[in-house]
Amino acid sequence: MKPVRSAATPGREMLLSGWGRYPRVRGRVERPEKIATLHDLVRQRGGGTLLGRGAGRSYGDAAINPDGATVLMGRLDRLLAFDQEKGRLRCEAGVTFWDLIQTLLPRGWFPPVTPGTQFVTVGGALAGDIHGKNHHRDGGFSGFVDHFQLLCATGETLTCSRDQNADLFRATAGGLGLTGIVTDLELNLRRVETGFMRCRSLRVGNLDEAIDRLDEYDHQYQYSVAWVDCLSSGSHLGRGFVTFANHATMADLNPAQRASPLRARRKGRLRLPFDVPSGLVRQWMVRGYNATRLTLDARDTESVVGYDEFFYPLDALLDWNRLYGRSGFVQYQCVVPTEAGRETLRRLLNRCLASGWGSFLGVLKRLGPQEGWLAFPMPGYTLSLDLPVRAGVLGLLNELDSLVISSGGRVNLTKDARLSPEAFRSMYPDYAKWREVKAAIDPADRFASALARRLRLGAP
Repeated sequence: MKPVRSAATPGREMLLSGWGRYPRVRGRVERPEKIATLHDLVRQRGGGTLLGRGAGRSYGDAAINPDGATVLMGRLDRLLAFDQEKGRLRCEAGVTFWDLIQTLLPRGWFPPVTPGTQFVTVGGALAGDIHGKNHHRDGGFSGFVDHFQLLCATGETLTCSRDQNADLFRATAGGLGLTGIVTDLELNLRRVETGFMRCRSLRVGNLDEAIDRLDEYDHQYQYSVAWVDCLSSGSHLGRGFVTFANHATMADLNPAQRASPLRARRKGRLRLPFDVPSGLVRQWMVRGYNATRLTLDARDTESVVGYDEFFYPLDALLDWNRLYGRSGFVQYQCVVPTEAGRETLRRLLNRCLASGWGSFLGVLKRLGPQEGWLAFPMPGYTLSLDLPVRAGVLGLLNELDSLVISSGGRVNLTKDARLSPEAFRSMYPDYAKWREVKAAIDPADRFASALARRLRLGAP
């Protein structure tokens, strides 16, 4: 085991990026082994700016701080207390969803909101106020957090809840780590009878039909998500599949599944050992993949599958981000209000088609209201696209921004790597409330990131 460095020892430099691997920059990192060491880092003056970083699964530059120190929180991952009867967990911020599921699913408890990968930390989930496939019904991650401890720029630790330091709670939930470092939190989990999901998948012929099915089956299922073919056009624009799911009961399982109904799944073992050559992901390749998937999944189906197959299909390939080569990719996720949703999404997909861009990922979901002032969701429809970084993509995304702004929508900051300050302010009308809290708690901007500098999110 390596010796624990003191806070005064300079951290090492490493190449930093988000999951999209764009941008990539060199920066100093610190990796505290104990909460006390983290406190020393914050209290140390003259050390520059700081930013807490979980597992590095935000896509763009929200979790990198090349002009100061990026604090890796992965070693602060203890489960501190658990109430088996109420499902209430207190844990450190570096605990991942993988850790939670491995430990607590066998006891009958599951995360109440989960992103599309289980390799996200709970601290990162709070900083991004992540949403899941049940946001339209249950809200975001912060809605299940009772309180958290926030290490502030002064070195003081504050307890934040809806009753205590309530404004700081709202500024931190979705606040991208810019109000301080969350050291631990208390989370309410969901009781489940099994680790399986009862799913129904419906084939849809176009975008309107996908939205109709999402609306129609909302009252029957807790979770919903649609995959759309981003290269279909005309009357088939947005064709694909809509999948709904509930947590399965014992009565839903077959005999083999009943033998171990609460078994936690193992990590995927497949890894991509190299970067796929840049430029290989082209429209013809995406078109072929989409056509194959539509052919193989030609019928409506009902099934009972493991939680990992429904919630975390991409985790089966641990390094799937390398498919886009060394240049990386941008995930463009936007949300548009319900009343403008259909027309705006149609215009977004048609603009991508006209520009010659294709995306393997085309995910459509419904969202509900936000809680944090910088949190992404709003009542409406969200679309996610993965676009490789090459000439022309940033110009296209600026065009998509204009369409989103004109509809009253916004883009997800935890996925973003290139939004302009002006576009950001048009998308996030509650920014002034957030900045007021930021200015009060961190007037010298001790907590900063590449995203914060790009969007000029600092205290006034």
